[in-house]
Amino acid sequence: MSTPKTAHEDLHSEQGAIRGDRADRAKNPVIKVEDLAWLEFEKPDLDAAERFAHDFGLVTAYRDDEAIHLRGSLAGSQCVVIRRGRSSRFLGPAFRAASRADLQRLARATGANVEERRGPGGGAMLRLADPSGMALKVVAEIDQLPELPHRAPLDLNFGRVTRVNATQRPVREPAWVERLGHVVLETPTFNRTLDWYQEHLGLIVSDFLYFPGQRDRGATMAFIRCDRGSTPADHHTLAMHLGPSRRYVHSAYQVADLDAVATGGEFLKDRGYKRAWGIGRHIQGSQIFDYWRDPDSVMVEHFADGDMFDDSVEVGWTQMSASGLAQWGPSVTANFLGAKPSAHMIRDLVAALRDDDNEFDVRRLVGLLKVATR
Repeated sequence: MSTPKTAHEDLHSEQGAIRGDRADRAKNPVIKVEDLAWLEFEKPDLDAAERFAHDFGLVTAYRDDEAIHLRGSLAGSQCVVIRRGRSSRFLGPAFRAASRADLQRLARATGANVEERRGPGGGAMLRLADPSGMALKVVAEIDQLPELPHRAPLDLNFGRVTRVNATQRPVREPAWVERLGHVVLETPTFNRTLDWYQEHLGLIVSDFLYFPGQRDRGATMAFIRCDRGSTPADHHTLAMHLGPSRRYVHSAYQVADLDAVATGGEFLKDRGYKRAWGIGRHIQGSQIFDYWRDPDSVMVEHFADGDMFDDSVEVGWTQMSASGLAQWGPSVTANFLGAKPSAHMIRDLVAALRDDDNEFDVRRLVGLLKVATR
């Protein structure tokens, strides 16, 4: 019989926590959300947004003149809502609470009001903002959309022969997104914002990363999962990293298997879209990944075969590096890292370094620059 491994004994991280490290979870959170429900965006051209969404593998569940509600093939709520707006921008995530009673408990803790949702899905919600100023919703009692037909994982002759007198001919087509997996955000108030998600939504950190040479200053990135007790949850539903901006980085959508990732990517390439990075396999989360940019340069990811953790797995700690983002695959690209700063990013950097109320200082900037070279 094998001995169970801790998080830092080859399970998912180089090392575990040491004395004085911040906790991976709150002792008594207000509620424990069950999952990420959906993400909300604004786009000026809903037709173009819908075309890309369909090419990416999402399905329209509902559309009117002002919004598109997109879904995956598995049963559940919509996973992306795109509203008509003047520019392309991220509005915020929505998390799913277990019940209306949880919404009421969270409302008492935050001073917000429980509202009835109008439009597709119904239910109830709270409108909140985290300490960095990111808007978010927590929802409950949302109508569940039925499962749609979707492609099953291919029958593979790995380990034992299961496919005889049959060939593999996966079709080059949209990747048949099954569900929303996670969203990654940047924040200049990393610790305060992480505290808020742990204390209010009951999220657990699966892995902490820290800037090179700055282990003593603590974590600068967290991969965070929902606490479902003994029921496994995605390695991360939310990931956050310290940076000069408060912004969306990317979101990820599960597909059936490696062939779905690959053929879906070939389809996107044939349609003229730009790959940001891939195909490879991550370390934190282990998922096979492929990153793309939509026509407005918003980054989205197809993934398959991600880690699932229950609440018993302890947190891992690892130094952040560009080379440490993948186990295999092409070298990380400047497109993925955002290594070509825009005027907006430069303004955010200058503002962050001047603001004493955030956690991004000159030493943190030096650490962030080192990440790209390691």
